[in-house]
Amino acid sequence: MQLSDEGHSVVVIDKNRDAFRRLAHFNGRTIHGSGFDRDVLAKAEAGQADALAAVTRGDNTNILCARIGRDNYGIKNIVARIYDPQRAGIYMKLGIPTVATSLWTTQQVKKWIIPADDTVAWSDGTATLQLVERVVPDHLAGREFSHFSFGTEVRLVGLIRGGRGRVDINGLFAQEDDVLEFMVTPEGFVELNNHLKEPG
Repeated sequence: MQLSDEGHSVVVIDKNRDAFRRLAHFNGRTIHGSGFDRDVLAKAEAGQADALAAVTRGDNTNILCARIGRDNYGIKNIVARIYDPQRAGIYMKLGIPTVATSLWTTQQVKKWIIPADDTVAWSDGTATLQLVERVVPDHLAGREFSHFSFGTEVRLVGLIRGGRGRVDINGLFAQEDDVLEFMVTPEGFVELNNHLKEPG
């Protein structure tokens, strides 16, 4: 609902028709069926989708939907919810970002399917220092991490890769699906977003 409220075009697929009743004030489309059924995905126009979030109650179903979306339909931004955290490493090796069932899941899902999301992860009491997370844009993959700290307002302070965080990033190069942690000022926040935008 949050994505729909923000003006994104959203399609929800569910095998249980009653589940749609929970979508109060939802402006998107609903389709009854399975998320890995070819006819259902055709109705959802999966071939034109920019993002897919597989968030059913089954880990196997979620990873299947995620892989079909990525491999068969070329959907770029994908995330799968998991209930068994021991599977997270396996799914990450398959190139499927995952989130666990917790209070921060909504924001994590949003981060993966909308990499350019402008949300702030943390701000100090004076609102003059902010921690923001950004997924490495495809056009910047392969750049050395020194490329991501610039000026006096933006500092790259950490990296999450393959489900593990690290701060020893000197000399490393950005990879697809890396999550970068930045400390920025409000001015740096704007500079960072402009810096990460794809040219043109």
